Amino acid sequence: MVKDAYRFAIPPLLVGAACLSLGWKWPAGILIFLGLFVFYFFRDPDRTIPTEPGAVVAPADGHVVEIVEETFDSTPGRRISIFLSIWDVHVQRAPVAGKIARVEYRRGKFYAALRSSASEKNEQNVISIQTPGGTIVFKQIAGAIARRVICWKREGDNVALGERVGLIRFGSRVDIWMPAEAQVLVRRGQKVKGGESLLAKWISTA
Repeated sequence: MVKDAYRFAIPPLLVGAACLSLGWKWPAGILIFLGLFVFYFFRDPDRTIPTEPGAVVAPADGHVVEIVEETFDSTPGRRISIFLSIWDVHVQRAPVAGKIARVEYRRGKFYAALRSSASEKNEQNVISIQTPGGTIVFKQIAGAIARRVICWKREGDNVALGERVGLIRFGSRVDIWMPAEAQVLVRRGQKVKGGESLLAKWISTA
């Protein structure tokens, strides 16, 4: 469980317990449910990391909502967008092993995360991972409810495939961009698990 859970869950549980002691059953029930839900939201289960050569794993839990051709720094590639509902695990994981080359925080809007425009216009962290074969980029994107994107890594850190790298609070979107030679293995609408589901295979000759 992510430690943030205690900061958000303990207050409603304490107030709910106080309401219950006073006989205020309905407010107590609502507050206790809210506190327990926060614990559920901040869960952080272990995952079975793939061992296939060239594996690119999902950086987040959720449903694939877009797979589009897109350039990044003038390099052709594809963007895969994953929508996270409030029921999904909200811990993000490294899609590839490598070195964090850049972490860029961008202020922005808080449009609904399902909207395609959220990829460019919403508040986000843009994280570039340098590998021996090139760079893969993924974004932690805030949504209409999610108002905080948190990256636990810093520029220069090394990350393993599937390693925990950050968190988005309460519903959001995660994008991953990879070079055009990567073989995409997922389809739109597919459910994926962060750190475990194969998004693509990328055996670069660079």
